[in-house]
Amino acid sequence: MTQAPAHIPVMLAEVLEALSPADGQTYIDGTFGAGGYTKAILDAANCKVIGIDRDETAIARAPDNARLTMVHGAFGDVEGHLKGLDIDGVDGFVLDLGVSSMQIDDGARGFSFNKNGPLDMRMDRSSGQSAYDLVNTWPEKELADIIWKYGEERHSRKIASAIIKARAEKPIETTLVLADIVAKALPKSFKKYALHPATRTFQALRIVVNGELDQLESALNASLNILKEGGRLVVVSFHSLEDSIVKAFLRDHGAVQGGSRYAPEVVTRPVLFTQPVKKSVAASDNESRLNPRARSAKLRWAVRTSERIAA
Repeated sequence: MTQAPAHIPVMLAEVLEALSPADGQTYIDGTFGAGGYTKAILDAANCKVIGIDRDETAIARAPDNARLTMVHGAFGDVEGHLKGLDIDGVDGFVLDLGVSSMQIDDGARGFSFNKNGPLDMRMDRSSGQSAYDLVNTWPEKELADIIWKYGEERHSRKIASAIIKARAEKPIETTLVLADIVAKALPKSFKKYALHPATRTFQALRIVVNGELDQLESALNASLNILKEGGRLVVVSFHSLEDSIVKAFLRDHGAVQGGSRYAPEVVTRPVLFTQPVKKSVAASDNESRLNPRARSAKLRWAVRTSERIAA
């Protein structure tokens, strides 16, 4: 691959160390984006990469490389994608969750509260409802619920109420209009915090529009079937909702002990993954300074094992 990625891949060194690319193996980059991880994997070994992305612009940008196969689709459907390629198993599966920096920087995509554009937020613009549809048609209670659940926004009811009042006058069509509505709905005391007032609301809408958490759960479950023994699952997440799902998945498919030190209870279950590093790995201080997106990043990884029972 001769084309340099258009953005800085988050925790690239840590991802490569966890994935450990080797000659002759096959890896899946489930969130191809600008191709930063894929380029590094192909440069690290004489291997093959299957790049998956829902964004048609990411597919169009992918370079012509004999060792790279691109698939337009959702990473949650990875098992079906591999069947379509007549591939039984792979040696690694990497996911860089959330929205890409290129999507945020393109105001026309509607992801950013700092750039004016249509309220879209769809990673795949060829299908599905947009953020405009949610904001202008969903009932107040449902809007409040998703802003609370997926944005972890404690002022969700005030924000939902403000959205309903605003759209009664005219449709809410652009990102900056919505961001302004959210900002005015929050208490004045919120202004003293560094977080933009619309951050959590935009996160919630984006997650719902793209079914991001459902896609993550589907992909994790699929990893049980697509990873060969010794294959590696590597996930970089950016907020607690994502990380909690990954953490729970690895806990539920590894050796776990329950009870307490006073009444220990050994839980026996199939061990399908081992975690060489039990805790999440954070970006270095230096990377966090250079790349703000890395500040909230957490990496978890595990190795697929042959099925056995924990005792």
